[in-house]
Amino acid sequence: MAFFTRPVTVNLSKTPILCWRWRVNDVVRTANIAKKSGDDQAARVYIRLNLPNSALSLATRAKLALARTRGGKVIPDGAINYVWDNRFPVGTARNNVYTKQAKIIVAQSGAAQAGRWVNERRNLAADIQKQFKTSKAKVTFIAISSDTDNSGETVTAAFADIHLVGANGKCQYR
Repeated sequence: MAFFTRPVTVNLSKTPILCWRWRVNDVVRTANIAKKSGDDQAARVYIRLNLPNSALSLATRAKLALARTRGGKVIPDGAINYVWDNRFPVGTARNNVYTKQAKIIVAQSGAAQAGRWVNERRNLAADIQKQFKTSKAKVTFIAISSDTDNSGETVTAAFADIHLVGANGKCQYR
C-alpha cells in the first residue's frame, strides 16, 4: 500500500463538501474491513485530522502520545477514510480494525461500477462531526491509495478532481 498525499489547509466552515471522482478496475474480492486479515480496499480517500483535546478522551490522548514515541508525528489524532469496498453497503461507517481513531465510510461498494468514473460528494464537516463529535477538527492532508497488502490481490484505481466546495457549491468534475 502506498499513499499519495497532499498537505492542505481547509476552512471547513466555508468549504465543508469534499468532491472527487474515482474509478477502479475491480474490487478486492477477499477483503473484509471488519477483520485485520482483510483490511484492504480497491480505493481510498484518506483525510488526516488534528482534533481538539475536547474530542479526545484522556486515555486516547495517552495512547496517541505513546504511539507517537514509536511512530513520530505521522500518527494522526483521527482520520476519515472514504473507501470503495467489496461487501459492506454504501453508507456503512465503522472504526478501522486497528484503531477507533480512523473511521471507515463506505462510499462505493461492489463491482457494478468498476471500470467507470464515479463522482462523489461528501459533507466532510458533517462526517467529522458525526464520527468524532467535534466541529473544531483541522484537516491536515488528503491522501489517496489502493490497499491490497493483506489479500495479495491486484487492483487499479484512479482518482481525479479532488476538491472542496461550499455547502451549496457545485462539484467541478472535468
